[in-house]
Amino acid sequence: MEPTLEGTGKEGKKVSSKKRTVAGSPAEGLLQPVKLSRAELYKEPTNEELNRLRETESLFHSSLLRLQVEELLKEVRLSEKKKERIDAFLREVNQRILRVPSIPETELMDQTWLPAGVRVPLHQVPFTVKGCFRFLPPVQVTVVGSYLLGTCIQPDINVDVALTMPREILQDKDGLNQRYFRKRALYLAHLAHHLAQDPLFGSVRFSYNNGCHLKPSLLLRPQGRNERLVTVRLHPCPPPDFFRPCRLLPTKNNVRSAWYQGQSPPGDGSPEPPTPHYNTWVLQDTALESHVQLLSAVLGSAPGLKDGVALLKVWLRQRELDKGLGGFSGFLVSMLVTFLGSTRKIHTTMSSYQVLRSVLQFLATTDLTVNGISLCVSSDPSLPALADFHQAFPVVFLDSSGRLNLCADVTASTYHQVQHEARLSMALLDSKADDGFQLLLMTPKPMVRAFDHILHLRPLSRLQAACHRLKLWSEMQDHGGDYVSAALGPLTTLLEQGLGSRLHLLAHSRPPVPEWDISQDPPKHRDSGSLTLGLLLWPEGLSSVLEMGPEADQPEAADFRQFWGSRSELRRFQDGAIREAVVWEAASMAQKRLIPQQVVTHLLALHADIPDTCVHYVGGFLDALIQGLKETSSTGEEALAAAVRCYDDLSHLLWGLEGLPLTVSAVQGVHPVLRYTEVFPPTPIWPAYSFYKRLRERASLVPRPNKPCPAYVEPMTVVCHLEGSGQWPQDAEAVRRVRAAFQLRLAEILTQQHGLQCHATATHTDVLKDGFVFRVRVAYQREPQILREIRSPEGMISLRDTPASLRLERDTKQLPLLTSALHGLQQQHSAFSGVARLAKRWVRAQLLGEGLSDESLDLVAAALFLHPEPFSPPSSPQVGFLRFLYLVSTFDWKNNPLIVNLNNELTAEEQVEIRSGFLVARTRLPVMVIITPQDRKGSMWTQDGPSAQILRQLVVLAAEALPVLEKQLMDPWGPGDIRTVFRPPLDIYDVLIHLSPRHIPRHRQAVDSPAASFCRGLFNEPRPSLLMPVLGYDPPQFYLAQLREAFGDLALFFYDQHGGKVIGVLWKPTSFQPQPFKASSIKGRMVVSQGGELVMVPNVEAILEDFAVLGEGLVQNVEARSERWTV
Repeated sequence: MEPTLEGTGKEGKKVSSKKRTVAGSPAEGLLQPVKLSRAELYKEPTNEELNRLRETESLFHSSLLRLQVEELLKEVRLSEKKKERIDAFLREVNQRILRVPSIPETELMDQTWLPAGVRVPLHQVPFTVKGCFRFLPPVQVTVVGSYLLGTCIQPDINVDVALTMPREILQDKDGLNQRYFRKRALYLAHLAHHLAQDPLFGSVRFSYNNGCHLKPSLLLRPQGRNERLVTVRLHPCPPPDFFRPCRLLPTKNNVRSAWYQGQSPPGDGSPEPPTPHYNTWVLQDTALESHVQLLSAVLGSAPGLKDGVALLKVWLRQRELDKGLGGFSGFLVSMLVTFLGSTRKIHTTMSSYQVLRSVLQFLATTDLTVNGISLCVSSDPSLPALADFHQAFPVVFLDSSGRLNLCADVTASTYHQVQHEARLSMALLDSKADDGFQLLLMTPKPMVRAFDHILHLRPLSRLQAACHRLKLWSEMQDHGGDYVSAALGPLTTLLEQGLGSRLHLLAHSRPPVPEWDISQDPPKHRDSGSLTLGLLLWPEGLSSVLEMGPEADQPEAADFRQFWGSRSELRRFQDGAIREAVVWEAASMAQKRLIPQQVVTHLLALHADIPDTCVHYVGGFLDALIQGLKETSSTGEEALAAAVRCYDDLSHLLWGLEGLPLTVSAVQGVHPVLRYTEVFPPTPIWPAYSFYKRLRERASLVPRPNKPCPAYVEPMTVVCHLEGSGQWPQDAEAVRRVRAAFQLRLAEILTQQHGLQCHATATHTDVLKDGFVFRVRVAYQREPQILREIRSPEGMISLRDTPASLRLERDTKQLPLLTSALHGLQQQHSAFSGVARLAKRWVRAQLLGEGLSDESLDLVAAALFLHPEPFSPPSSPQVGFLRFLYLVSTFDWKNNPLIVNLNNELTAEEQVEIRSGFLVARTRLPVMVIITPQDRKGSMWTQDGPSAQILRQLVVLAAEALPVLEKQLMDPWGPGDIRTVFRPPLDIYDVLIHLSPRHIPRHRQAVDSPAASFCRGLFNEPRPSLLMPVLGYDPPQFYLAQLREAFGDLALFFYDQHGGKVIGVLWKPTSFQPQPFKASSIKGRMVVSQGGELVMVPNVEAILEDFAVLGEGLVQNVEARSERWTV
C-alpha cells in the first residue's frame, strides 16, 4: 500500500529555472562574480566553514551540487507555518469523523438506507453477495504516510488517514468474494454523506487509491482560500489481526469462480485459481500502521535519509514513474531505503545525495523480476518462499511480515523502465557534469519526449475482448473485473517478443482515473481514455526487414508459425538453409523506421483480437514535412545517399586527374547535402530544353521571361585542395589569379578526360554529373595566412585576422571538418538526418531562416545525439524534433555556451576551461554561442546571427510550439493538423508582401503544399543532358536582397525559402523617430515641419509603393497592417 505520494507539479514549475532573457544590454541578465574586499578574500576560514567543507568533501562531490540540493529541498519541503495550518485542519477532521452517527445493521445487498445524494464508490459486479453491514464510528483515526514521516513534498500535499473500523462491522468470512471491499465502500459512502454537509469542507469527493478500483478513498479539502492547502485521504481499514494471514497468501483463492462467473461449480474437483492481487489488496489495509511504524523507526532520526527520499520522489515524478496503479511510488522508494539500511548499504549518517546515489545504484544493478528481496528477518517455516511470490507477481519486494509483496501492482515493464532510468542517471552522476543536477532532477521526461514511438490502444473496452481471446478469465477474477490490468502484462510480453532486437524498452502509461463527485457512480474501466505504450528502439535493429525463424524441420518452427500466423513463410537462404521467416514491406528508411507499427498491429489483431483501427500509432506523423514532391513513402535519406555516392564518384575522378600542374591533395564536401542535413535533398536534373532559352557559346540554359520560374537547382559545393609548392605567389591578388587559372584548367581536363559538362568562373567550376551539379572550388592552404599579412610603411610584416581571412579559413578548413564530423555522426545515428532537417524546416517556416546559419542548426541537432542526457539518443526524427524544441526554449543562451563535443575530442577539464573563458569574454561573444573542438572560443557559426531579437523570438516560438505538438501526438484519437506548429504567426508583422506562386521555384516545398503547381521545365525520366541547367535561380531571394539593400535601415524582412508565399516586414523601432533634415540621407523619407523645424520621417506610402515596384511581376499585393503602427 502506498500511503501517500505527492506530485511535483507541472514541468513548468522549476525550482531554480534558468533565465531566458536574451535581449537588452550585453551585461543584462549575465551571471556576475561576487566582488570581495582584500580583507574578506584572505580571511581565515571559521571552524564552522572548515567543518562544512569537510562534510561537502565526504558527502557530496562538489560544493555546487550541495548548494543545488539544499535549494531544491528548501523548495519542496513543507514550511512550519503550513504544517501548523494542516495540523489544525486534521484535528477538526478527526472530531468530525468521530461524530458521524451510527446506523442499524442491514443486509449487504439492501442499500436502501443510502441517502439519495450519495452513491457507492464501487462497481458491485456481481451484485449478489452474502453478509451484513452497519456503520459505527472508527475505533481509531491515525495519520499514516509521508506527512507523518516528514518526507512529503510540495506542491500537492496529501495526508493519508487510516480509519480503523470496529470489529462489530466485520464478519469472519469477509475476506471472500469482495465482501470486505463492499463494506469498506459503504463505510466511505456513509462518511461522505455526513461530511459533505459540514461547512468545514470545501470539497468532498471520491477517488481510487493508487488507481485500484476495489479500494476507493474519500478526499477532503478545506473551505475557502485554504482549498489548495492540503488533501486529506481517508482509508478505512480492518482492526489489527482480524484477517488470518494464512488465508491471504499468494497461492490462495478468495474469489470463488461460481460466485464471480454466476455458474455452478464444476464437479470435476479442479482447484480454484489463486487470487494473489486480491489477497494483496486486503493485506495492504492490514499493514498501514506497521509500515508507518517501521519507516518512522528508520527515517525518524536520520535527516539525510528523509531528504534522500524527498530527492528520489522528485526523480520519480520528473520521469512520470509514480502515477496510478502499477507505478513505482514514493512509498516503495521509502521502503527500499529502509531495506538498504537493513542490509548496511545505506547508513543513517549519509547525505541526501549519497542516499540518492545508493538507491539508483541498487535499482540499476538489481533485477527484482528475477531475484526478489525481503525485509523479513524471520525464519518461520510457515512463511511462503520467494519463489511462490515470483510465480504470482512479476516484481517481488516483501515487507517485514514476509507475506505482503509491496511491488504486487508494479508491472515488469514499469520496473524495467525504472532500471533503465536508474542506469542513465548513474552514468550522468558518474560523469560529474556541471549541469548534472539540472538534468537529473529538474528536467521533466514526459513519455512523448522520452520514447521514439508511441501507440494508443482505444477504446479501452476493446481490451475486454482481448482478455477473452487470451483466455485471461482467472486474471480478470483476481483483478475484480479490471480487464485493463488483466490484459496489460500479457500484451506487453507479446509485443516485447514480437519486436525482439528492434526494442530496447517498452513502457506503458495509464491515464489517472479522475476524482468524482459523491453523487455520481464511479468511473467505468472503459471511461479511462486509452492505454498508451512507449517504444524505445535500437537504431541498429531498425534497418532489417527480416525476422528469421528456426529451420523448417526444427520443433520450434511450429511455435514460430503459431506466433506469426499468416506472415510466416518458408524461405531458402544463401547458405542453403530452409527456414521459417517473416518479411516486412519496407523499401525506404522511413518505412523501415515504421516496421514496429506493422509488427504491433499484426500481433494485436492475431493474438488479442484488437483490429488496427483501435491502434493509433504515433511514429511518422512529422515525416510529411520533409518528404519530397513525389516521395510519399520516403523522407529523403535515399536521395541524400544517391547524391553522396555521386560526390564520391566525382572525388575519385578529381583525385585521379592527369594534366594539372599540381596534384590534388584533398577533396572535401562542404554542402549540407554531404552531411545529410539538406531539408529537401536534390534529385537528378533532366531539363526540358524547350522550356528554356539556350546560350550556345556557354553551353548552358537561361529562363524564358514568358514561362514560369524554372526548377531551383542548387549546386553542391566541394573544396579541392592542391598540394603546396614554392611556385605559388605570396601576394593575395596573384594567388586569386592563379586559382582562377586552375579553375579553368580543371574544367578543361574534366571535359576532355571524363566527358563531363563543366562551366568555369574565376572562383569556381560547376560540374554536371549524372544529373547532379557540383561546384568545385580550388583552395590553397596558405591563402588565409597570406590574407592575414599586413605590411607596415617601414616594410615590417605583422599578422592580423581580417574578415576575408576568417571567411576563407572557415569555408576551406573549418567547414570541411564540420561536414566530415557530421557525416560520421549520421553513420552512427541514422535519425540525425531527419532531426536536423525537421529542425531547419521548422525554423525556416517561422521565417527565421536568414538569422540562423545551416551549420548552427546542424550543431544544435548534433548536440541532441552527442549529449542526450537525461535521455538516450533519439532513434526517430519525431522525438528528436521535440527535444530540439525543448533545448532551444529552455537553454540559458545568455549564461552558457552550447558545447557540441564532436568525436568526443574535448575532455571534462577542457570543457570547464571553456565555460570559464566564456564568462570572462561574454560581452564580446555573439548572443548564441556554440562551441566545437575546432572552434573553442569564437563561435564562428553564429558570428553573423542570430541577433538578440531573433533568438528571443525563436525561444518564444519553440516554447509555444512544444506543448501544442506534444498534446497533438499524445491525443489517442489522432493528432489533427500536425502542420499547425510549422505555420508562422503572421500577425506580428507590420507589412505582408504576398508573392505570385508562378515565380516561386520551390512552391511545392511549402508547409501547406499546393495540390498542383506550375511546370518547372523538368523531365521525370533520365535524358541525356549536354547543357548546364539554370543554377541558384530563386527570384524571391533576389528580391529580398534588393529590399534589404534599399530599406535595411528602416525595416527587417523575413521569408521562408522553402516555398514561402509571404514576406513579413517589421519596421525597426528607430525608423519612425524624426531625424534632422539632411539632403544626403533623404532616401525613403519625406520632410515635414515639426515645432518649427524641418525633420525627416519615413514616407510609408512611397516605401510600400516601392516594395511593389521592385518586385513587379513577382509581388501580387502589399498588405499594410497600419493598425500596428503609426508615423
